Amino acid sequence: MIKNLIFDFGKVLVDYDYEAFFLKYIPDETKRKAIPSIFNYDLQMVIDREAKPFSAIMDDLISRNKEMEAEIRIFEEHYTEVVTEEIAGMKDLLIRLKAEGYKLYGLSNWCSKVYITMAQFDIFKLLDGYVISSEEKLVKPDPEIYECLFNRFGLKPEECIFTDDRTDNIEGGRSLGMEGIVFLNAKQYEEELRGILDNQVNN
Repeated sequence: MIKNLIFDFGKVLVDYDYEAFFLKYIPDETKRKAIPSIFNYDLQMVIDREAKPFSAIMDDLISRNKEMEAEIRIFEEHYTEVVTEEIAGMKDLLIRLKAEGYKLYGLSNWCSKVYITMAQFDIFKLLDGYVISSEEKLVKPDPEIYECLFNRFGLKPEECIFTDDRTDNIEGGRSLGMEGIVFLNAKQYEEELRGILDNQVNN
């Protein structure tokens, strides 16, 4: 029986827009064209794991890209501004799910600056608990970070449904026995969720 609903943060509870961020702060088109080679997925994993402080990660990045020091410092200073708004419909949905008796938890790859974002958006107040990658020095889809969530809150994987915008993160949870939904939008998520919940009642 499903008792717990687990949510990724970025692109599930709140939206972010790196393209708009860099367009705002880096008007030089030549500089912007260099951004994908620097601010890539590998860097994001380093930031989210945060094995060393965020500022030290930025210093390391500058040491490898001295010609982009000014742009990297802008990124460091204004990092939290990449988050733009709550995902449409999700706060109302979480309120309803909570009223139905489900426990709500977060499982997010995010650096320590996540707490600035969490203070800005009310949707995070609806969570009963959360696990953040930078605090554990683990990132999804490492199995250990899912185990950390289960152990910290006494959750059984088979009693949980996890939603994330990345398929590999969903598969990471499934490998440990937790059902998952790849998130597209609030309507799609609720439809798939209700389908799973209805199926367990009928069976």
